[in-house]
Amino acid sequence: MVSIPQRHLNRLYIASQGALLVAAVGIAVLSSSAQDWEPPELLALLFVLSVLGEWMTITIGNQTLSASFIALVLAMILLGPAPAAAIGAVAVIADSAHRRPPLTVCLANLAAYTVYLVAGGLLARLMIGDTHDPSNQHLIKSPTFALVVFVVFIAANLLNFAEIAIQKRVLDGRGVMNQVRTLLVPMLPGQLAAAVLAALLAASYTNLGYPVLLGVVIVIVIFQYLAMALLRSEDRAELLEARSVRLASMQLGMLATLVETLALRDRTTARHAAAVARYARALARDMGCSDADQELVHTAGLLHDIGKFALPDRILHAEILSDEDWALVRRHPQDGATLVGRLDGYGPVADAILYHHEHVDGSGYPAGLIGGEIPFASRIVAVCSVYDTLTARDSYRSPMIPQDAIAELRRVAGRQLDAEIVDAFIAMLERDGPVTFAHGDDANFEAELGFERRARALAAP
Repeated sequence: MVSIPQRHLNRLYIASQGALLVAAVGIAVLSSSAQDWEPPELLALLFVLSVLGEWMTITIGNQTLSASFIALVLAMILLGPAPAAAIGAVAVIADSAHRRPPLTVCLANLAAYTVYLVAGGLLARLMIGDTHDPSNQHLIKSPTFALVVFVVFIAANLLNFAEIAIQKRVLDGRGVMNQVRTLLVPMLPGQLAAAVLAALLAASYTNLGYPVLLGVVIVIVIFQYLAMALLRSEDRAELLEARSVRLASMQLGMLATLVETLALRDRTTARHAAAVARYARALARDMGCSDADQELVHTAGLLHDIGKFALPDRILHAEILSDEDWALVRRHPQDGATLVGRLDGYGPVADAILYHHEHVDGSGYPAGLIGGEIPFASRIVAVCSVYDTLTARDSYRSPMIPQDAIAELRRVAGRQLDAEIVDAFIAMLERDGPVTFAHGDDANFEAELGFERRARALAAP
């Protein structure tokens, strides 16, 4: 077999990258229309997020954390191939000016970004059509849209990895399979979490508009900035402790932003979350739980319905649901647990969220767990959630008086709800009286969130 000298191989690779870049730019131009560059405020927001994301990229071992990729995927989906490629090109040029890589690497990165952005944009168009087309709005506002964003994110990520792997194989001689094991596999969990976040952001924009997207993007940028600052100060113990508290607060703030965004569409959500959190913390204290377990059930109560974020308005506000709609509703514990579980330190909270609709007789969902198989925190949240739903005046049904709600809890104890926890909850209600625990109409999400932040600050090392 004839061996090609490395310098010739490098030249062939650079030439091929140049050809790919020209072809991708040509396809982007031919597929572009004036509508793709609208609205200008969305274009500007994604441009700024992409550039800032590249500038604030964080590398931890084999993991790279950046908001830039999320911005580019949103550009593919919401704008189109040409704007996405333009935003990506500017981000690469800005990053190259900052890091000053060799010219061959700069060209390869520019070609790789342009190719995967144009390919991803075309894939999105193939799956859902032009987002600017009024005839596609019913699909864009449906749960299918979030799934499309997730698929496009993963596909674009894999294509981007393939291009980078080829680049490293040609220029550095690094084996592709070695890169799969050491680069692709370790980064998959983080990329899956980013894909879920991108899907939620796209859905929030199409359903709620630009202000909601802007608010969440600001939170993401602040979060990444704090994370970057935290890593840079790890050699200074006194600053590391302070940044850890702020970082944990930002994690909770991101989740709270999603809950409050959901409350803009369904006004009962935040109040119900606050009431369940308040009941759950008081009940856990009454049952002799540790401070850590009280904090766990309180957090789970605040976030137990966060998975409903992806549900369309027609389901959130419907009085009667079809079988297909119920199938989507039953996914909210899994969707919420997936989102929350990606954040550091929230694994037990994610488990509590995942199983809060399980029944002790095994008839619940999503796993059909029985009795003690259901996490204790999930069983507490379930009791508190049922009681608040029965008694709250903003519920989807006529409210019950506390005495009738207590009778209903007793009726389902041992079948739907844990009988021991029901007894403890009723004892707490009867001892403290209906003024404090009548229906939770005065429950305040911000107040409960403030308690959560203070508890996490006190628990920080």
